Amino acid sequence: MDKLFLQDVLEGLSSQPKTLKSKYFYDDKGSQIFQQIMQLDSYYLTNCEFEIFQDQAAGIINKLNFNEPFNLIELGAGDGVKTSELIRYMLSKNIEFTYTPIDISSKANQILEDKLRADFPTLDIQPRTGDYFKILKELNNTNKPALLLFIGSNLGNYMPEGAQNLVALLSKYLKTNDKLLIGVDLKKNPLIVSKAYFDPEGVTKAFNINLLNRINNELGGNFNLDKFDFYSFYNPQNGEVRSYIISLEKQKVNIGSTHEFKFEKGEDIWTELSKKYDLSELDKLIEREKFELVHHFLDSRSYFTDSLYIKK
Repeated sequence: MDKLFLQDVLEGLSSQPKTLKSKYFYDDKGSQIFQQIMQLDSYYLTNCEFEIFQDQAAGIINKLNFNEPFNLIELGAGDGVKTSELIRYMLSKNIEFTYTPIDISSKANQILEDKLRADFPTLDIQPRTGDYFKILKELNNTNKPALLLFIGSNLGNYMPEGAQNLVALLSKYLKTNDKLLIGVDLKKNPLIVSKAYFDPEGVTKAFNINLLNRINNELGGNFNLDKFDFYSFYNPQNGEVRSYIISLEKQKVNIGSTHEFKFEKGEDIWTELSKKYDLSELDKLIEREKFELVHHFLDSRSYFTDSLYIKK
C-alpha cells in the first residue's frame, strides 16, 4: 500500500470541503482514460500545443540565441510527442544539444528513452529520475546553457501562490541567460473551455470517477461508483476551471477497517484546478521571478501559448 497516497486521501476527505489531489488520477487505467481525453475533438489543448511545436520549431530555436551546445531539459516529458518536433528540427540542422527528460518514474523515462532512440538514433538523451529540483540543481553546475521545458499547461494546476512558488524555484535553479519555455492555456470563449473539461461523451467523468475506483483497489475503500457523479465549471473572470466528484445521496464510505467518511447528498469532492491565463497575467507572474519575455508562440487560433523567457 502506498502510504503517501493513503495519507493524502485521508487528509483530503477529512477536510472541509473535501478534496482529492489530481496527481493520483494517473494509475494505469487513469493514464489510458487521459489518452482518450486527448483524442476528443473538444479537448483542444494537446492539438494546439502540438501545432506550435510542429509549425514553429525553427522560430523557437532561433529565439534561443544559443551559439554553443546546450542542455534541453524537460520536466515530466510524458510520451515526448510534442518535444519530438523540436528534437527533429534540431537534429536536421545539426544543432548540438543533450536532451535530459526528468521524471519521478523510472519506467516512464525508460519507455521514452527507448522510443526516442528508435526514432532518433543519433540523439544524445540522458534521462534522469527523481525530484525535479534536486536534479535541476545538479544540472545547474555545468557550464552549458539550458532550455527548460515546462509544457502541457501544467502551470494551470497550481493555485496562485503555488504557481508563484514554482516559478521562483525554476528561477533559482537556472543560470543567467538560460531560457524557460512554458506552455499555458489562454482565456477564451467560456463555451470552448467548458466543453474541454465537461465533455458530453463522459470521458472526463470516467477519468475522475476512476480515482474512487483506485482508492477502492489500492486502499481498501468501498465507494459505490454509481452513487457519485462528476461536475466541472469554468469561471471566465478568474480563468479557473474547477472539477468535482458529487455525492448523489447521503451515504457513508469506508477506507480500510478504521476510517469512515460521511457524505451529504450533493456534497462535492474537489479534484482539480485548471487555470487559464491571459498573456499579461502570465508575463507578470513569470517576470516577477527574474525572467524577461522573449516571445509568445501562439497556435493559429490563439488558444494556447508556449512562451519563451530568459533568466536575468
